[in-house]
Amino acid sequence: MPLTTRRHALVATLALCTALGASAQGAYPNKPIRVIVPFAAGSTTDIIARAIADKMGASMGQTLVIDNRGGASGTIGQQAVATAAPDGYTIMIHSSSHTVSPSTFAKLPFDTVGDFAGVTPISSLPNALVISPSKNIKTLKDLVATAKAKPGTVNFASAGQGSATHLNAEKFKMAANIDATNIPFKGSAEAVTEVLAGRVDYYFSPIAPVIGQIKDGQLLALAVGSPKRAAALPDVPTTAEAGVPGSEFNFWIGMMAPAKTPREIVNRLHDEVAKALASPEVKERFLKLGADAWTLKPEQFDAYIKDEIASNAKLVKAAGLTPQ
Repeated sequence: MPLTTRRHALVATLALCTALGASAQGAYPNKPIRVIVPFAAGSTTDIIARAIADKMGASMGQTLVIDNRGGASGTIGQQAVATAAPDGYTIMIHSSSHTVSPSTFAKLPFDTVGDFAGVTPISSLPNALVISPSKNIKTLKDLVATAKAKPGTVNFASAGQGSATHLNAEKFKMAANIDATNIPFKGSAEAVTEVLAGRVDYYFSPIAPVIGQIKDGQLLALAVGSPKRAAALPDVPTTAEAGVPGSEFNFWIGMMAPAKTPREIVNRLHDEVAKALASPEVKERFLKLGADAWTLKPEQFDAYIKDEIASNAKLVKAAGLTPQ
């Protein structure tokens, strides 16, 4: 082979190797992905995150490693994601408290909108308005009528000030135009115990902790607070269907990435979440948790987050909560 020909062949081979190397280096993902969950292990957000991460990892050929960064109502984990490299290897699975924190904190070390790119919601988790049968209230309209007949005498439980259970109850209270008093507890277990005993009138509870008591008749579910009926309680109407329009409250868990994450990576993550949600294993897991699968396109999720920040600001102000 002539020298010139050999040189051309060598150059072509080197160019091909370089192209293949660059292609392999640029393939996504080519290393484990860190998933920051801004709550402790064992929380509902953590359980949802792990169910999705396992399926996504198997599909993407890389491990999705859950990194629990609890504390400060989720803001510690949020800040870690906001300042991470926008390369698709640090993402966040958070709850709708992401859209509440701008109203409950006087100052945040990040921009809730500008520092994040929405990937997709993963699930909505409807709350069920439960009441003890001993109260002799059979429907939501009965509860509203009782509260209006005796202003200030009806109360409701919440799993703490500013929690989803509290905000759901406040949204309902305002829409129904009733006077009811919040009795905050340290968590759902305590709140359910007090409602079962009849010492507190009602509670917008996550479905999983009360579905057993609903099915065996210890608690009566008058409605669910979500915009749509819950898959775990298909015969229970929404609060709007039961006669209180404008009372819908959507508690959700979703995936976000640092702002400026390449759009092709955001879209890939979105598609992988949707694929995981379609699996029978995840569907069964969600049903047990009282969670409903839910997705939006990334740009739709970004718009939804902006709208919800504004609506939650009004709700927090109406509830009389003071920013920390």
